[in-house]
Amino acid sequence: MEKILIVEDDASIREELSVLLRANGYQPVSEPPCDLALLDIGLPGESGYEVCRRLRQHSDVPVIFLTARDQPEDELLGFSVGADDYIRKPYHSSVLLARIGRLLKRKNSPVQTVRELTLNLADLTAAYQDQTCELTKNEFKILHYLFQNTGRIIPRIELIEYLWDNQVFIDDNALSVNMTRLRGKLEHLGVQNFVETKRGMGYRL
Repeated sequence: MEKILIVEDDASIREELSVLLRANGYQPVSEPPCDLALLDIGLPGESGYEVCRRLRQHSDVPVIFLTARDQPEDELLGFSVGADDYIRKPYHSSVLLARIGRLLKRKNSPVQTVRELTLNLADLTAAYQDQTCELTKNEFKILHYLFQNTGRIIPRIELIEYLWDNQVFIDDNALSVNMTRLRGKLEHLGVQNFVETKRGMGYRL
């Protein structure tokens, strides 16, 4: 049974979510380890953003912010700290369950495909049509992170923090080198302009 972490300070909402999850075959938990996390933002003491940042230091489990905050900057910050989805309260149970199911399916699948390019999580390879190439660990992590955030512009600093976990000796040029090598391998496969550069902003699939 897949475990869903609930971080919510409102006891009634927490119980409501627990009942919903149990009724649909999930096990709600109050602390890691878990298979997916539901986080509120407005928590006493440590904010949901900080909880997400801390979780991302040692885990890549899917994270959904479930919050009453409805400003675009709140949503943008949520994604920037590593969230996979952002749902506003009051939520629709069927929508929440569908988003949970989608993220868990994606997490558990060893193969992900975007625009005919297939990323194999088991052997760190990328394949397009009948061609396959091996990726280095960092090339794979870049592509995997972009796959997980398809359509969203990923700031360079976000990728750097994801790749090197805030190691102070890593400079901006290290990302450029890895991105150039990754693009070269993708072009060798026959995939042109797969990773879009948004000048002054970051990268996007």
